Amino acid sequence: MSRNLKYLNDNRIVYKRDPIKDKPTEDNWMYMFFEQGTYECYHLFTSKAKITTFKSLKWHLLVLWYLNPQLDQDQFMKVAEVIANKVNGFTSFNIHDELLRKIVYEVSMLDLEEPPKNKLRKVIFKYGCGLTKEEKLKVVGIFIGRQKRIHADDIYQCMVDLNDKGDKITISKIAKTLKCTTRTIHRNMCTDLKREKELLNKQL
Repeated sequence: MSRNLKYLNDNRIVYKRDPIKDKPTEDNWMYMFFEQGTYECYHLFTSKAKITTFKSLKWHLLVLWYLNPQLDQDQFMKVAEVIANKVNGFTSFNIHDELLRKIVYEVSMLDLEEPPKNKLRKVIFKYGCGLTKEEKLKVVGIFIGRQKRIHADDIYQCMVDLNDKGDKITISKIAKTLKCTTRTIHRNMCTDLKREKELLNKQL
C-alpha cells in the first residue's frame, strides 16, 4: 500500500532535504556524487520500505522534528499520529497512544542544533531525473566500484535500491551491483545490515 502523504504535503511538512554544507564531487541534472560521502541527505519516504521498528519510528520523527523547527509540540504530535497510524502506510505495525506520546516527548526534548545521526550517502539522485531503478543501480555500482573498499553504507544503499526495484536482496545481487566478490559483502555485513536485509525482504 502506498503512503498517504496528503497531510504532510498540505501542511508543508519538510521530509526531504539535500546536503546544504557538503559539496558534491560531481553534480549534473541526474544525480550528485560525493566521493567522501555525506551525512546531510535526509530523504524520508522515498523508497517502498516501511518503518518496521520503534527505533526506526523514533529516528523518522527526530528527522521530521529537525527539518521542521517551526512546529510546536501539538503540531508535532499531530504529525507523529499520522506517521504512526498503520492505515496511512508509513509503518508496518500499530503503536499504543501512550508509547507514541512518550516517543514524541523524548524527541521534542532533544537539541535541534544537532543533526540526527544518518547513513552515509555517496550518490543522491535528483527528483525527476528520469532514470529507471535498473539505471540507478548501475550508476551506484559504477561509482562504488571505483573505490578500493566497500563500506557498510554502500551495501545499505544498494539493499534499499534493490528493494525499491521489487527484487529480493541476496548477497550475490549486492556483489554484482557493487562489482566485488560475495566474500567482500559477507565481510562487511554487520548484524544491523543482516537484520535490515531480512526486514526488507519480508516486505516484498
